[in-house]
This record gives sequence, C-alpha cells and structure tokens, in this order.
Amino acid sequence: MAQNETATPQATAPAAEAPKKRSKAFLIVLILLVVAGGWFGFSKYNHGKHHEETDDAQLEANISPVIPRIAGYVKEVRVKDNQMVKKGDTLIILDDRDMALRVQQAEAALGTAKTNLGSAEATTNASRSSIASSQANIGIIDAQIEVAKVNAVRTKQDYDRYANLIKDHSITQQQFEQAQAAKETAERQLNVLLQQKNQAAQQTNSVASQSNATSSQIGVAGAVIKQREVEVSEAKLNLSYAVITAQESGLVSKVNVQEGQFLQAGQSVFSIVLSNDIWVVANFKETQFEKMKIGQKVTVHVDAFPDHSFEATLTSFSPATGSRFALLPPDNSSGNFVKVVQRLPVKIEFNKVDDALVKQLKPGMNVNVDVHLD
Repeated sequence: MAQNETATPQATAPAAEAPKKRSKAFLIVLILLVVAGGWFGFSKYNHGKHHEETDDAQLEANISPVIPRIAGYVKEVRVKDNQMVKKGDTLIILDDRDMALRVQQAEAALGTAKTNLGSAEATTNASRSSIASSQANIGIIDAQIEVAKVNAVRTKQDYDRYANLIKDHSITQQQFEQAQAAKETAERQLNVLLQQKNQAAQQTNSVASQSNATSSQIGVAGAVIKQREVEVSEAKLNLSYAVITAQESGLVSKVNVQEGQFLQAGQSVFSIVLSNDIWVVANFKETQFEKMKIGQKVTVHVDAFPDHSFEATLTSFSPATGSRFALLPPDNSSGNFVKVVQRLPVKIEFNKVDDALVKQLKPGMNVNVDVHLD
C-alpha cells in the first residue's frame, strides 16, 4: 500500500504541465490579436485623417436626346438598340411629302411676288414717261401761247386802227368786221391755249401722283418678295428636318419608335450616350468637406472592375446640396424639424483611362471614391 501511495504523485505531474502550455499559447494568440487589432485600428485612424471615402458615387456621361423638330409620320428607322453611331449619321427619316408641297407653294408665292414687282416697275416707268411727255406738251403749249399773244396784240392793234378809220368812213364795213373777227379769233385762240395748258398741268400732276403711288408699290412689292424668300427658306429648312441625324457620336439607347408612328415636334424619341467623355459624381456628407479641395488626387474603384484602380482628380463642387435640386425641396421651417446629414455632389474627372476599359464604363455604374486630402 505504501508503494502505491508514493507512485500516485509521479503519475499526475505531466497532466499539470499541459494546462500551462495551453495558457501560454492562448496568451500569445491573444497578444497577437491585440497587436493586430491595434495596428488595424491605428491604420484606419491614420487613413481616415488623410483620406475621405464614399460609396455613394456613380459614373456619369453626357446624354444627347434625339428630338424631331417637326411633326410627321416615321418613314424609316435606320438604327437599332445599343448601336454605335457617328456624328451626322441618319437615325430616322420622316415622310416629307407635305413639306415638299409647302416648299413648292412658297416658291410659287415668291414667283408671284417677283411678277408684281416687275409690273410695279413697268407701271412706274410708264408713268415717268407720261410725265416727260406732259411736260413736253406744256412746253409746246407755252410756245403756242406766246405766238397767240403776239397775234392777239397785233389783231387788237389792227382792230383799233380800223375802228378809227370806220368813223371817218375811210374803210368799208366789211374790212372793219374782218378786223374785229380776227381780233376775237386771236383772243379765243389764246384762251383755248391757256385752258389746254391748265389741263396739261393737271394731267402732269395726276401722272406724277400716279408715279409716286406706283413707286411706293415697288417698295411694298420688294418687302413682299423678302417675306416670300423667308417663307421659302423656312419651308426648305423644315424639309431638311425630315431627316433626323445624330448630333454627336455615341451609343444609341433603346429605340422606342416604329415605322408609321406619328411623332410630335419636340417629342423625345430616344437618346445617344456620348462616348467622348465620362466622369464620376460622388455624394459626400457635409461633415467630410472640411479638408477637401479642388485639384486633390482621387482613387476610383469601379464595382464592375474590382481589381483595377483608376486615377482621377477632384475638379468641382456642386453649388448646393442634392436636396436643394429636388422636385420638392425640404422646408425645415414648416412642421417638426429632424436634422438629416446632407450630401453635396462632387465632380471627379479621370486623369488617364485605360482604352480597353473606357469602352466598358457605362453611366450609372457604382464606384467607390477615395479622396487623398494631402
């Protein structure tokens, strides 16, 4: 029995050493975890002091809407969904028969206006010729009047002499009557010429008034011609709008139009996403703006390409928070006020985009943005 009692302590010695070894390993692991956690926390703290990050960011690009300028029925659609087009490519052709008729109508009205102008010019030239002829007639009548005046003076003198001679019976009654008749004839002829001169003067004034009227008609006809020329240009311009072309190069969105469909002027048919530029709009909290400045370096991670980092630059800040541009902006002066952290859009432009990837970047893709504050 004594031997068994002395053997028992020797058998329990290894069991006591095992917990000690486990406690040391646990302690080492705990210390490593604490150190690793401290290092991770310090790294995050240090990174947070020199960086501002957000995942509330998307890719943006210019989108050009395809809008017809005139109303009409669709004759032909020359593009399909997601098709690449170049600037000037034909997208849609409208039925242009109505516009072509309007062009012909405007050209006919222009021809009529030009004919009216020619008629007014011809009438004016004729009136001016009539004025010259009337003035020449007046000159002739003036000369005849002078001759008639001389003849009237001469016959009056003859009449006066014959009147004295007949008192003495030096001449016959017939000779006196001939002298009297010659005098009266000369006076009547002078009166007739004076009346003819007055009529010629009135006719000249009338022709001059008519000439002035026709001259003003020339100005009116010229103004009408200009108006008709504008109508022709407008009709031809509307005719050209029957062919809808791409204003910029890019990718066509879903084409929501079919042949035979009636389109209204100003109706948005589909859009073209321009491929010449793409950028990022990131919405940062207002509490993140203290150290952010234009020109700071930015690292962009696109969710579609998680293994690729894009270098970019902060280029501009929005003039107001996003809520200010909402359809119904909040009014904190009405009702109960609940403070909500606002976000301010920031534009970020890529410095150099890989050509292989730029074609795969699409507007609306989510990205993560890391702004380097230093």
